[in-house]
Amino acid sequence: MRIHPLDLAIVIAYLLGVTTLGMRFRRRQQDATDYFLGGRTAPWWALAFSIVATETSTLTIIGTPAFAYGGNLTFLQLVFGYLLGRVLIVLLLLPGYFRGEFLTAYALIEKRFGQRMRAVAASTFLITRAIAEGVRVSAIALVVSVTLGTSEKLAVIIVIALTVLYTFEGGMKAVIWTDVAQLLLYLTGSAVTFFVLLHRIPGGWNEVTQVAAAAGHKLQVLDFSWNLATKYTFWSGLIGGAFLTMASHGTDQIIVQRLLAAKSQRDSRRALLSSGVIILFQFIVFLLIGVLLYVFAQHAPLLSAGEDKDRILPLFLVREMPVGLAGLMLASIVAVAMSNASGSLNSLAASSVLDFSRLRGRTSDPAQLLRLARGMTLLWGLVLMSFGFVKWGPRLEAGLTVASLPFGSLLGLFLLGTLDRRAHARGALAGMIAGLASVLYLFVFWRMQVAFTWYVLIGSTVTFVIGVAVSRFNADDKPQGEKVPS
Repeated sequence: MRIHPLDLAIVIAYLLGVTTLGMRFRRRQQDATDYFLGGRTAPWWALAFSIVATETSTLTIIGTPAFAYGGNLTFLQLVFGYLLGRVLIVLLLLPGYFRGEFLTAYALIEKRFGQRMRAVAASTFLITRAIAEGVRVSAIALVVSVTLGTSEKLAVIIVIALTVLYTFEGGMKAVIWTDVAQLLLYLTGSAVTFFVLLHRIPGGWNEVTQVAAAAGHKLQVLDFSWNLATKYTFWSGLIGGAFLTMASHGTDQIIVQRLLAAKSQRDSRRALLSSGVIILFQFIVFLLIGVLLYVFAQHAPLLSAGEDKDRILPLFLVREMPVGLAGLMLASIVAVAMSNASGSLNSLAASSVLDFSRLRGRTSDPAQLLRLARGMTLLWGLVLMSFGFVKWGPRLEAGLTVASLPFGSLLGLFLLGTLDRRAHARGALAGMIAGLASVLYLFVFWRMQVAFTWYVLIGSTVTFVIGVAVSRFNADDKPQGEKVPS
């Protein structure tokens, strides 16, 4: 069933509108600080919205309801870990970012361990972010293909082309303020979807609870088992989720860039902690929408046998939502995905230009550096487009798994530099190699026995312990100096 012409017009108008809005910020850019950090002028609440929009993406919007549709609400336990992780970032990592004029997260690594380790950390980020964003781009393509009736490959090309356009032109300031508009729209659209679904289910909430109970506790939130193979338990969610968030929000340039864009450390702290409250609310809504979709489908089936569960929400919006509301909701999903991709493009370009001495030292002219940053944005747009063509399977868990593989070694590196003053570059490199190797070994040989939610904890622990041990064994090596360019 094709989308109604009015809804299609709304989606197209919104895509063009958000692209135009982002392009308007070009004329305010003077140098790399403006392009990569928005001139550090954004208020804390706008940064909080931008953090949420960045970590949400279409992958989350369609994948979370699909998870609850096929399972229950236990994914929420991982969100509890997201909240704890934010508190730990504020206590352990955030102060270090405001002890210098840093433009990237990995300048902090150079301050402790030297340029080579900065390049290693940045390379880890670039590879991880590019692949993980490729999974998200494929999720964008799914929604756009369902909406416009195109192939997924053509949908990838359309969305990435528009995203690259306004990111190339507007930089981080465009990213932040389009994030704000899109977050408000998709949260409103999600709430509307929830109430429309509830209204369309005969018997309302009583029917939901009865069908959910008959289906096997679909409203279950907590699982206190200690089975390492179970992906979502209270312990893997709280502990694993905390370490995953410390890595994704404390060491990944895409989020750290927003923290560095704050006017002060106080504003950065407020933005990060308040984003946790919004995240908790939105995941509750997304998961409940998935349960409601399951109950609704018992009365009016949406998916055919064997069809991808990630299609359930887009199909409902196209087939069942009132005309106009469907267009707004689909537009908000696509737009927040574009915003997420634009944030990744800007962060990938920032790290590419600023974290590698060969590129960073090519010019001292701010205008030339700005042109180089825009060129990198175009290059990474092509990379993300190519990854968007890959078939990834269940997209939400695929994205989390890809991120979890190297995040542990990256987080371990930051904790080593923050907590152990005797650690040096050789120990840090040995720790990162050991941490990544341990997680890859688990993924290849023990993935059925150890869930991905434990990967970051294991990888960071191995990295930290080996880093400390090697630094003590080679005690003659001195820690790197404190002076570092941003």
